[in-house]
Amino acid sequence: MDSTGPSPSVSTAAAPALPGARRALFLRHLHQWHWISSAICLMAMLLFAFTGFTLNHASQIEAKPQVVREKATLPAPLRTQLEAFAAAHPDAKLPLPAELSDWAEATFPVQVRGVRAEWSEEDAYVALPRPGGDAWLRMGADGQAEYEKTDRGWISWLNDMHKGRNAGTVWSWFIDIFAIACVVFCITGFLIMKYHAANRPSTWPVIGLGIVLPAVIALLFVH
Repeated sequence: MDSTGPSPSVSTAAAPALPGARRALFLRHLHQWHWISSAICLMAMLLFAFTGFTLNHASQIEAKPQVVREKATLPAPLRTQLEAFAAAHPDAKLPLPAELSDWAEATFPVQVRGVRAEWSEEDAYVALPRPGGDAWLRMGADGQAEYEKTDRGWISWLNDMHKGRNAGTVWSWFIDIFAIACVVFCITGFLIMKYHAANRPSTWPVIGLGIVLPAVIALLFVH
């Protein structure tokens, strides 16, 4: 008879994760979110940093606007349509009728379909603001149409993109996504520094300087 007793059963239940293992897993996730958010922010951060500098020195950066003006005469049927529409909708803000929009886009370098015009009994005025410049189109009841575009250069274009000025809905969405990615980037970076602070004594003084310095400058030098 075998004198040895039955072997003790080995528990198949998973052992609880060690605190060090949980810390390493959390830190790995932090690093992952940190590099993902930094990759999303990379080009936009460079763009916004550069345009932050150009906006801060806008008065020193000269821009010579280039103005383009064009004129044309409305065909008689369209002139009649314009007169009738203007008489029926004085002081209204409505898009140009389809025929007038088609003629304008074929005659001038514009996209006016669906864009609201300011109507009076004498004319229809379409404002066409754009990043880095401006433009407008006017169609008069006298049959004369005028188009003007002002281009202030690529620095002005970048500055307007920084502010989201006249850049459209999609760019506005991009700025929102970029802002969220920046928040994730900053928070994960802060937590990563917190985990490594014990081995890097300068971490907290540098973080404190980054928090206090802007507040001190704003309180003492901004009036």
